[in-house]
Amino acid sequence: MDRVAIKGFSLIELLVTVAILAIVVAVAVPVYSGYSLRAQRTNAQADLVRCAQGLERHAAETMRYTPAVDTDGDGLADASTGPVSANLCAISAQDYDTTVHAATPGSFVLRATPKENAAAAGDGLLELHSDGVRRWDRNADGDFDDPNENSWQP
Repeated sequence: MDRVAIKGFSLIELLVTVAILAIVVAVAVPVYSGYSLRAQRTNAQADLVRCAQGLERHAAETMRYTPAVDTDGDGLADASTGPVSANLCAISAQDYDTTVHAATPGSFVLRATPKENAAAAGDGLLELHSDGVRRWDRNADGDFDDPNENSWQP
C-alpha cells in the first residue's frame, strides 16, 4: 500500500517563521519612525526658510517686517505675530504649527512647534531668526539654553 505524502508546514516551521517576522518588524518599525520624524523636521525647517523669504519680500515692499500676518484671510497683512498665512508662505509640514513668534519693524523670529499627538510631538521647537540664527530645542524642555541647541544639525 502506497502512502500519499501530505505536503504542508509543521507547527514548528510556522512558529519559526512568525518569530523571524516579529524580529524583523521589531527592528524595522523604530528605524522607519526615525526616518519619518527626520522627514517631518526637515519639512518644518524648509517651511521656516520659505516663510523667512516671504517676510523678506514683505519687508522689501513695506520697509519693515510688521505687520506681515494675515489673520482674517483677506489677503492683507493685519498682525505682526500669529500663524503664518498664505500671504507669506505655503506650509508643508503636517506635524508642526508654524508661526511668526516675534516681529519688530527690523527683525523677526519664526517658530515651528510640534503638534501634540503627532509623530513629531516631543521633538522640540525649531526657530529661525531674521539674522540667520537657527535653533532647535533638542530635549523639548521649552528653552534653547542647553548645549548644541543653536543649530538645526542633529
